[in-house]
Amino acid sequence: MTSIPMNEFKYVGSELDLFAAVHNWKSYWSSRIRPFIRGDVLEVGAGIGANTAYLDGGGNRRWVCLEPDAQLVDRMAGNLRQTAGSRRYEIVCGTAQNFGAEDFDTILYIDVLEHIDHDREELESAAMLLRDGGRLIVLAPAHPCLFTPFDAAIGHFRRYNRTMLRNISPASLRIEKLWYLDSAGFLLSAANRLLLSQSMPTKAQLAFWDRCVVPVSRVLDPCFFGLAGKSVIGIWLRAGGIASNA
Repeated sequence: MTSIPMNEFKYVGSELDLFAAVHNWKSYWSSRIRPFIRGDVLEVGAGIGANTAYLDGGGNRRWVCLEPDAQLVDRMAGNLRQTAGSRRYEIVCGTAQNFGAEDFDTILYIDVLEHIDHDREELESAAMLLRDGGRLIVLAPAHPCLFTPFDAAIGHFRRYNRTMLRNISPASLRIEKLWYLDSAGFLLSAANRLLLSQSMPTKAQLAFWDRCVVPVSRVLDPCFFGLAGKSVIGIWLRAGGIASNA
C-alpha cells in the first residue's frame, strides 16, 4: 500500500463516520455497480476508505484511492491496512488533475460529485483519464426537491436527477445506464424534507433505514424499473467500448 501526498484541502462534511455503518445500503448499491468495474480503477473522493472493500471484487489490477483531504487520507490508510489483507492500494492525496491522460479503465465517484461546484468540468477531466472502452461511474443523492439542511451542512452543492446527469455528460463518453435506487428510502427522505428538515440524521434513524427500509427497496426497485429512488447511478462508456448487459 502506497501513500502519495499531493494536495491541501479540508472536507467540510461530518457524515462519513455515521454512514460507514450502513452496511445493507453499501452492499446493495455496490452490488449494482461492481459488474461494471474492471481493470485499473481510480476511486475519486475515497474519504476514509469505507466504500473500497464493497467496490473491490478482487479481480482488478491497480486500485487508486484518491482523496484531497490529507487528514482523511491518514485515516483511510489506517482503515485499509486493517481490511485490505494482501490487497495493495495506492493512496493519493490530490484530485483527478494530478494524473496523466488515459490511465484508468474505471473511474468512480461515490457520493462525491455533489460536493464539487464545477461538476461538468470535473467529469470532463475524469473522461480524459479513461482508456478506450473505460467507464465513468457516479453514485449521487437524487432529486433537487429533496435538498435539505443536511445536504447544505455536509457541503452538497446539489442533488441530481437523470436529466441533470445527462446534461453534464462528457463529450467523449456516451451514457450506458442511468437509474435510481432506494425507492422506499425516497419516501423517508420526502417525509424528512416536509416534516423534520434535520441538519443531520441520528444513528438510530440511519440504523432503521439501513436495517428495515433498504431491504424493502431491494424488492421494490425492480418493480419501478429504476425510475424511483433517493439515489441515482450514472454509468458512461468511452467511445469504442462494448456496452454491458449487467
